[in-house]
Amino acid sequence: MKPCVAREREVVQATQGWLERAVIGLNLCPFAKAVHAKGQIHYALCWSHDSADVLDALAAALQDLLAQTPEQRDTTLLILPNAFPDFWDFYGLVRGAEKLLRTLRLDGVLQIASFHPQYEFADAPAGDMAHYTNRAPYPVLHLLREDSMDRAVAAYPDAALIYERNIARLRELGLQGWQDLQMAAPPQSMVGAP
Repeated sequence: MKPCVAREREVVQATQGWLERAVIGLNLCPFAKAVHAKGQIHYALCWSHDSADVLDALAAALQDLLAQTPEQRDTTLLILPNAFPDFWDFYGLVRGAEKLLRTLRLDGVLQIASFHPQYEFADAPAGDMAHYTNRAPYPVLHLLREDSMDRAVAAYPDAALIYERNIARLRELGLQGWQDLQMAAPPQSMVGAP
């Protein structure tokens, strides 16, 4: 069931706010600012909570991304506002998404990064701010072009150290600093349920 327009707008605005305040504002991804400023990020929504529907939406989003030139659309954020509230269920979806990428023979052409409100790295202790490097207001599959990533990494000094710098930055920021950025998704009751 397609949600009301106000709910769609609220979900996209919350995701854009996270991109602007956290990803770009904290410089978690030094490559995001340019594509955001050029309007080359596409925000796609999948309202289903069913894994098969989400994978179908992902397949369509992958093909849609490839149908555009990088100058038109360099990357896509597939936002899943109704799906996978549990991170480990989402992790299962991410594994399915990677398999789909290989099945479509798009590995090496596109890659998928994942974000979730409860994202956890297996090698970081519970409560570690390291988890927040991949926390977003909603579950998100970020579709990236390999060529664009290769060019960006080649032009950025010490790209291999980005992950470590991000963890240090978030540990310094702390939980209160993160909460002050208002990264949480707005309650559905405020924007109208789908």
